[in-house]
Amino acid sequence: MMALDESWYSEIHGKDGSAFSFKIKEKLHEEQTEYQQIAIYQTETFGRLMVIDDCVMLTDRDNFLYHEMMSHPALFTHADPKRVVIIGGGDCGTMKEVLKHPGVEEAWQVEIDQRVTDLSEEYFPELCSANKDPRAHFYFGDGIAWMADQGEAAFDLIIVDSTDPVGPAAGLFTQAFFANCLKALKTGGIMVQQSESPIYHSDLIAGMHRDMKAAGFADTKTLDFPQPVYPSGWWSATMAAKGRDLNNFRETDIANKPFETLYYNLECHHKSLALPEFMKKALAK
Repeated sequence: MMALDESWYSEIHGKDGSAFSFKIKEKLHEEQTEYQQIAIYQTETFGRLMVIDDCVMLTDRDNFLYHEMMSHPALFTHADPKRVVIIGGGDCGTMKEVLKHPGVEEAWQVEIDQRVTDLSEEYFPELCSANKDPRAHFYFGDGIAWMADQGEAAFDLIIVDSTDPVGPAAGLFTQAFFANCLKALKTGGIMVQQSESPIYHSDLIAGMHRDMKAAGFADTKTLDFPQPVYPSGWWSATMAAKGRDLNNFRETDIANKPFETLYYNLECHHKSLALPEFMKKALAK
């Protein structure tokens, strides 16, 4: 929600007694789409800011943390990813990171609201720099239904780059959806899904592990990383593997990756898998 002083934008988390605020220069755009309200601001120190339904989605300054950690750990854990699908991710930042990998032959972005992508191309063009790559494909529609319609063993990697588990995105956090992802993955395939804040949402993360395993995934792991503009400033992604050990990633390839990153590297990959004690206890329940 917006603070009373309109020179600031504040996302307030009443349940957790916290907030994050940006000093605003101006509102650049606002519209109500068929699915949600989207607003874009120019901030004083975080560049441009995208907000959807009063929740911060991304800023120029720190989006690299999320986009790199949603893509590279899973891509380097897979033996040889060639076909990738991104459910959500309408800002195209995850697509850009995926297509840095020269071995990827085809990447699909399945986003329910085309206006997110249209506005990202206008206001966040650096995130959309790979949109014209011939390997990039776009489908605008319901990602849950799209995944249910996919054949068996269609993809090497599924990245669920969704909003919070409320409204249309709630169905992305269910055992039924995980089962459809399992079916669509080839043997050795991996899915990775944003899984909220470890300190605020440990019960949600533990539930995801249970549901992923109940859907048939043999190995699941949560990795964590900083994300200043999201609730608590601490975020996570949870991976699930079909016939692959998630502790076994391509360390030499990470160390010699043929592209630049701002956050992700081999050391960060290792550290992201080291869970704090309270998370270990939550996952052991």
